[in-house]
Amino acid sequence: MLTLQTIKADPDFVIRRLAVKGFDGKEVIGRILDIDAERRRLQQKTDSDASELKKLASSIGSLIKEGKTEEAEQAKNRVAELKAGTKGLQDRLAACENDVRDLLLTVPNLPCDAVPEGRSAEDNVVEKTGGVMPDLPEDALPHWDLARKYNIIDFETGVKVTGAGFPFYIGKGARLQRALIQFFLDEAWHAGYTEVEPPFVVNEDSGYGTGQLPDKEGQMYHVGLDNLYLIPTAEVPVTNMYRDVILAESDLPKKNCAYSPCWRREAGSYGKDVRGLNRLHQFDKVEIVRIEKPENSYAALEEMKDHVQGLLDKLGLPWHILRLCGGDMSFTSAITFDFEVWSAAQKRWLEVSSVSNFETYQANRLKCRYRGSDKKIQLCHTLNGSALALPRIMAAILENFQTPEGIVIPECLRSYCGFDIIN
Repeated sequence: MLTLQTIKADPDFVIRRLAVKGFDGKEVIGRILDIDAERRRLQQKTDSDASELKKLASSIGSLIKEGKTEEAEQAKNRVAELKAGTKGLQDRLAACENDVRDLLLTVPNLPCDAVPEGRSAEDNVVEKTGGVMPDLPEDALPHWDLARKYNIIDFETGVKVTGAGFPFYIGKGARLQRALIQFFLDEAWHAGYTEVEPPFVVNEDSGYGTGQLPDKEGQMYHVGLDNLYLIPTAEVPVTNMYRDVILAESDLPKKNCAYSPCWRREAGSYGKDVRGLNRLHQFDKVEIVRIEKPENSYAALEEMKDHVQGLLDKLGLPWHILRLCGGDMSFTSAITFDFEVWSAAQKRWLEVSSVSNFETYQANRLKCRYRGSDKKIQLCHTLNGSALALPRIMAAILENFQTPEGIVIPECLRSYCGFDIIN
């Protein structure tokens, strides 16, 4: 969440930047400032009463010794009066602090200056393109037909066993899926990321820490009996490793990668764009997460983008990078770059990665901080990115590399798969 100091320093600037995300912040920012002003007034009253109480308590003995009985009695009465009012003041003060925090949780992160204005995906900016478009015949098959033809993905049995959006991967399809996971993990390892295997369910505090709660609870699968959430991405448990942690400056950066299944309800998704692997309720992904000093985070963001681009180049897939406009960004992000690959048979771009810098927004929720060489404690910057999400990568491989003889496996995956072609 935004720090109160950021809002108080220049509320008009905060309101203007929130408008880039399509968020009208005038009312909520005004309420935050009003409640904080009341909090400060109560704090001043509390401090003043505490100071008076201390002076009176220390004076009563002296007044009694000096024979000033009446004055001592008056001091005792005033002490009792101050003590009686202390709890009420403390309760009101705590209520103000809670109200400010609750309101701060409803305010999105500020988009950085590099974020273009716009209201929807149509306003995103293509920043870079790469790869070679495949030259396929007009009757090229979409991946769901290829999956059935080669018996590598079974959507129908997934519907029977669980429901739509929960496919079975079969035979060479399962091996290709596992090959992609291991390839992505190995590439992250070689790039200096430490692999972790996280829990696949998290508690409420973790959901709040990374911003899934209270913004996206409708998209998460909730285990009501235990009040736990199935993770929508490994970002959540991995970033929460650093919740309530003060790192040494020498510990930074923290670079972690993790494989996990991911669960998303995708409420409201329908139509042709959800067919096959385009949009699933359960899917696999390798995530990269970084904890950085603020002055280094944008250089780290570029490194992460280069890493994802390198994966797509090695796979031989055509790609482009989108700089998301304010209206298409997530609640928590300061800037986001989406990577999309070309789906040759569907003739459309498929998102396979989002790489984001959250600046201090998540860190403030998490209380993820570091102690500098000057001994001062300050908030870290957090970043994460998909490297990569598997379903649409799988879809693009099946469609783009189909031949009359079968589906040719990208060279970088062959040693992982144990075969060169699916036929």
